[in-house]
Amino acid sequence: MRSPRAERVSLAGPAGAIEALVETPADDRSGDAGGPSRFGVVCHPHPLYGGTLDNKVVYTLARAFVELGVPAIRFNFRGVGGSGGRYDEGIGETADALAVIAYGCQRWPGASVWLAGFSFGGAVAVRAAAEARPERLVAVAPGITRVAMEGIASPACPWLIVQGDADDVIEPAAVLAWARRQSPAPAVRQLAGAGHFFHGRLHELRQVVLDFLGTPMEPRSTAGE
Repeated sequence: MRSPRAERVSLAGPAGAIEALVETPADDRSGDAGGPSRFGVVCHPHPLYGGTLDNKVVYTLARAFVELGVPAIRFNFRGVGGSGGRYDEGIGETADALAVIAYGCQRWPGASVWLAGFSFGGAVAVRAAAEARPERLVAVAPGITRVAMEGIASPACPWLIVQGDADDVIEPAAVLAWARRQSPAPAVRQLAGAGHFFHGRLHELRQVVLDFLGTPMEPRSTAGE
């Protein structure tokens, strides 16, 4: 795959500027046809423990989007890198994610959203999904024990959880128990022997995500509308 076109941008966010990287497929020719039909947004791990938009799992998720022809936006939460503000326990970071999604909707009018996140960012993506209503959601080792999730509605779209069963940061049993309580239920893929950061398993993670995102969308029901 040819490297995507990369553009560093500064977006308006609720706590100040948000530093972001927009990656567009190198062979994208949608400009004359009204733009892409969808775009992706990827949320990074915990800001207080070195999480940034350059995290390798975040990179892998963004490149999976691009490989499927979908522009991807990686961004730094408030207080990270060139983003203004300070850490806000997942609440303000959810607002940051929604601001980035709003930017994508403005840049590509009419495009659907694919939302993804890793660890802390996975939990933030689930929180943001209630308002953003993404077409697809991917949560990798979601930090549901590190971010307040009480009262957060289950994502209404098809969604995927990828969890390593050797994760020593986010307890796998807690994630699986939480997943079982969700309705609609997510697809869940456990990677045997994979730790939290998926060392040596990024290609496998990428393929799991590609397989999920590449599944044709089922027509949405209009019952009750």
